[in-house]
Amino acid sequence: MIQFDAVHKRFPNGTTAVHDLSLEMPEGGVTVLVGSSGCGKTTTLRMVNRMVEPTSGTIRVGGKDVLAQDAAELRRSIGYVIQQAGLFPHRTVLDNISTVPLLLGWGRRRARARAAELLETVGLAADMGKRYPHQLSGGQQQRVGVARALAADPPVLLMDEPFGAVDPVVRTQLQDELLRLQKELSKTIVFVTHDIDEAVRLGDRIAIFRTGGHLVQYAPPAELLAHPADDFVTDFLGAERELKLLSLTPLKDVPQAPAATLPADEPVSGISRSDGRWRLVTSAAGGPLGWLDTDALPTSGTTGEAPLRPARALRDTDSLLSALNETIASPSGFVARVDADGTVTGVTAREEIHAHANAAHAAAGAAAARTAGPDSTAPVTATATPAERPA
Repeated sequence: MIQFDAVHKRFPNGTTAVHDLSLEMPEGGVTVLVGSSGCGKTTTLRMVNRMVEPTSGTIRVGGKDVLAQDAAELRRSIGYVIQQAGLFPHRTVLDNISTVPLLLGWGRRRARARAAELLETVGLAADMGKRYPHQLSGGQQQRVGVARALAADPPVLLMDEPFGAVDPVVRTQLQDELLRLQKELSKTIVFVTHDIDEAVRLGDRIAIFRTGGHLVQYAPPAELLAHPADDFVTDFLGAERELKLLSLTPLKDVPQAPAATLPADEPVSGISRSDGRWRLVTSAAGGPLGWLDTDALPTSGTTGEAPLRPARALRDTDSLLSALNETIASPSGFVARVDADGTVTGVTAREEIHAHANAAHAAAGAAAARTAGPDSTAPVTATATPAERPA
């Protein structure tokens, strides 16, 4: 657990970066610090490993006051990932990842073995260990940066806008990778971003700061979205905050109906329209290939050879927001559902998804109102257990 107790940071020019901050970041969870530029979120993160010293107050990591520890030793015990990875350009990937273990006195063989293990952990091929940073893409460099931060297996990981310099597609992939790693490793992560969508997707708790280092609200994502503390938080969350709330609700509780499927090798000449206009064509393994319009069948061939409309299949771990998006794209008005192996298990109608989306939003709003009470600005100091979220 990371604890801030009345922490204040004022720079020599008189600027207050962090104002009287008190909060607890839960062990094994992801706490996201978010806000506009100059709000103190990066300063808050850097005070954890004493890259910035607080003017007053106490910061404890695992119950120990950071100011009572040697700064160099403290930093070696905390993983740190920055934007654009910050890799040493003259060192190979394996040597970059081995940096902290070697500083801690590990033997070279052990450190490089750990580095090679972490390449696989972060989703990189083993042969990339011999490359230099300039030979990697931006996303690959960020993965190496995460591996380097994890090399000595630190309990705490600080991440300062680590995915801000990559394109949106790679950014989503890196977010997925971080969620996968966190599920396996359960680190205590402090993550800084200016992107509220990223904060909602990654955070177990989100701290929103305003200029001057004032903490405005600190809450789980669902509570934050359903019950913002004031107009500042509402504006920061944006006009689509109710849709963001649906991104936190998994599809698993929405019922399925049997799917009217056709195998890809079915001759179109024998297809009956009795099961409706749209039929889901499946592969030999049972996976969805697309929607077949039985009102526009070709004169010959098989269903697999006929023109098909795309069918994006969803798993129980996908969100209601993803399901809503798919109902718009689906020509049939149904969402195909699959199991973990990608085999079709059924379909869910557009109306069913809309009804559950409405119910989920109403329930989240009511729960947040009960939790926050009459004064939602008060409970900014809190602990939490990391919650499940859709993949």
